[in-house]
Amino acid sequence: MANQLIAGVDSSTQSVKIVIRAADTGELVREGRAPHPDGTEVDPIHWKNALDNAIAQAGGLGDVSAISVGGQQHGMVALDESGEVIRPALLWNDTRSAAQAETLNSEMGGNQAMADAVGSVLVASFTASKVRWMAENEKKNADRVHSIALPHDWLSWQLQGGKDFSKLFTDRSDASGTGYFDPKSSTYRKDILAKALLSDRDIYLPTIVAPSTFGGTTSTGIPIAAGAGDNAAAALGVQAEPGDVVISLGTSGTAFAVSTTSTHDSSGAVAGFADASGRFLPLVCTLNAARIFDAATTILGKTHDEVGALALSAKPGANGLSLLPYFEGERTPNRPHATGVFGGMNLNNSNAADIARAMVEGMLCGLVDAVDALEKLGVNVKRIILIGGAAKNPAVSQIASALFGREVLVPPAGEYVANGAARQAAWALLGGESAPIWDLGKIESVSAVATPDVVTRYRTLRDRTENWN
Repeated sequence: MANQLIAGVDSSTQSVKIVIRAADTGELVREGRAPHPDGTEVDPIHWKNALDNAIAQAGGLGDVSAISVGGQQHGMVALDESGEVIRPALLWNDTRSAAQAETLNSEMGGNQAMADAVGSVLVASFTASKVRWMAENEKKNADRVHSIALPHDWLSWQLQGGKDFSKLFTDRSDASGTGYFDPKSSTYRKDILAKALLSDRDIYLPTIVAPSTFGGTTSTGIPIAAGAGDNAAAALGVQAEPGDVVISLGTSGTAFAVSTTSTHDSSGAVAGFADASGRFLPLVCTLNAARIFDAATTILGKTHDEVGALALSAKPGANGLSLLPYFEGERTPNRPHATGVFGGMNLNNSNAADIARAMVEGMLCGLVDAVDALEKLGVNVKRIILIGGAAKNPAVSQIASALFGREVLVPPAGEYVANGAARQAAWALLGGESAPIWDLGKIESVSAVATPDVVTRYRTLRDRTENWN
């Protein structure tokens, strides 16, 4: 029993990662990774191929007792009656469905009515918005839809061989990102899906599996746990509890909190998702996070470490230079067609250090707004936990502490979405009222002098450019 191994998968926008750990202690035994095409529209077969490659790199699943799949939220995988993918999946970061999101909100009676129904005001990223876009722009494809899955649902299904719709399952956390699921009652809102599809025919949707149970078995007989959306899996991975806010700096930037009560924000800033433990996960998402750091390396011709060092060498506030980091449009605030803006640029701050500082501060200021939005909804914020690729850079944690005006905790670098999926698999395997507690290693505590004026200047730029795009 003590030597049982479990596997956790993270199928993200750019790659698939898998970790194989000891179920009782969480000790890492081996891992694998494989890239797949990124973008906003992808044939799901690339995810399956990457998963197969990552499993092979990790030494296979021959000794694994359970597996769970975490994956990017919202993506629309439309399936015909034979189980074939109808068109390339539209991913969360595809903004073409922005107008359709607004239409659906209006058809439901407005933003508050939609938030009351599904916990969130729809934006372009939600699956329902993408379904409506397909119905309006690709009617022949829409007419073929027999079932709609999400990336993690589809991969869990593929592990079972696919084709048999009775084996298609998901969990509350991922379902809550569709826009046609009520996380408070844990039931689908097929009336909203009908509005999205412009058809009232019955669509087969994945069965909702409880957090600590198995939904099926692989073709080789390995039990498959419920799985989770990426942020919910990350919350499990860092073992977040009520009072914790996790700031994740990946392709997107997210701030999410484990909560015992549901949220229904009519402004659209906070999405009222479910978590992967049976509770709720109010979340604020920005489209632009770690890629802003990547852009800084390109603009400045420096490595990530060098950009971080430059940022720390500059004064807080970058001598008046501010960045609005909407390089790929933005979700929060909802500006799908916006672009990035430098404000306050002059000859004095037109240098590498101030540009580096402004880009890191800009990347983080949107997430300061995110935490404020959570607190305004009554979410208790006791601790801030910083994770994700960009969190590894010392400049990011230092500047984050200054902008948030509080201590920031940084766990050791790791694949927390995959780790959370693994912890979920261990929970289903071992049983118990809650997931097993694992040793995360040394958690760094970072404190810096607060710089509220930097946030104020960012917000001024944000508000002044509201009508630019």
